[in-house]
Amino acid sequence: MKTLPEQPTSDLLPDLLAAPPLAQTEPTLGRQDADLYARFFKVLGDPTRIRILQLLLDAPSVGRTVSDLVEALGQPQGRISTHLGCLRWCGLVQPSRRGKYVYYHIADPRVRELLVIGGAMLHDHAAGIASCGVIR
Repeated sequence: MKTLPEQPTSDLLPDLLAAPPLAQTEPTLGRQDADLYARFFKVLGDPTRIRILQLLLDAPSVGRTVSDLVEALGQPQGRISTHLGCLRWCGLVQPSRRGKYVYYHIADPRVRELLVIGGAMLHDHAAGIASCGVIR
């Protein structure tokens, strides 16, 4: 399994750290800030990652193992590990070792709020989202 460095070393890191929260930006975002926001939302752009986040939000306090997630999602271990790596890299989930097991849990409590707001917006705009020919 590929291991990830503790901290991102991407050339984008300084830009990510400097990007203002959307509510504090000018009415029109610059191209670079808009690209960073789009990159953030791409983390949530995969159904498997959304399902993993939902399972971790509803997990026991200790979290869930990769095996737990594989069983719940019916997907191969490698695919689950890859998605967990993405979520971990982006700061949404965090692993903790307990004995010989690694448990994953939500690292940022705002993930719940983000999914609740997204779910409410999805409910309000479901027909348009389902039929949008641009989003694949």
